[in-house]
Formats: sequence, C-alpha cells, structure tokens
Amino acid sequence: QVQLVESGGGLVQPGGSLRLSCAASGSFVSINAMGWYRQAPGKERELVATNTVSGTTNYADSVKGRFTISRDNAKIHLQMNSLKPEDTAVYYCNALLGLGRYQQEYWGQGTQVTVSS
Repeated sequence: QVQLVESGGGLVQPGGSLRLSCAASGSFVSINAMGWYRQAPGKERELVATNTVSGTTNYADSVKGRFTISRDNAKIHLQMNSLKPEDTAVYYCNALLGLGRYQQEYWGQGTQVTVSS
C-alpha cells in the first residue's frame, strides 16, 4: 500500500513563505517522478512543479523564481517564497512510482495554502 503524506500548509500573509513536504511510503521499486499540483476554488488542477528521477525540474510560469522544488530520497519539498493571494489553493503531492513491471501514479490528500492579509 503506497501513501503520499503531505505537510506544511497553512495561512500566510502576502510576501511570506511556506515550505510543503511530501513523504512517499509503502511498497514500490522506484520513484520515477514527484511533483506538486494545486487547485484553486472553481479552477482546474494545475501543475506547480515537478522533479524527475534524472533531476530535471519543471515549473509553472506563474511560480518561476519564487518556488523551489527539491527531493530527498522518498521526500519532496516545495519552498514557496514571495507568496501572492493567487497562490491560494489546495496543493497536492503527486508521484509516479515504479512497481516492477509497470508504473503507477499516486496523489496525496492535499494541503491547504491560504495567502491573505
């Protein structure tokens, strides 16, 4: 049973910082990619940042220069600086895990980030 457990969300003022973390646990052979997505009320889920097994990172244009994704074994972090009200959303951890013959995508339960004064 694979689980992705997120932590670090909360309420922050505009211009502030938050650090999200996500830990993958359970039975899997490899981590092929991990990343963060977000979904604001009334909007579709969108990519925030991803990190592949080769170390390649990819960011949404809206967060470039403000957010940094990093990975430490089976944990992934998202350092969010200079936060804006439009960053308010539920942030979801995503992982593409190798299970031997095939790979499977998993999602965390989501953590709320609210940027407001």
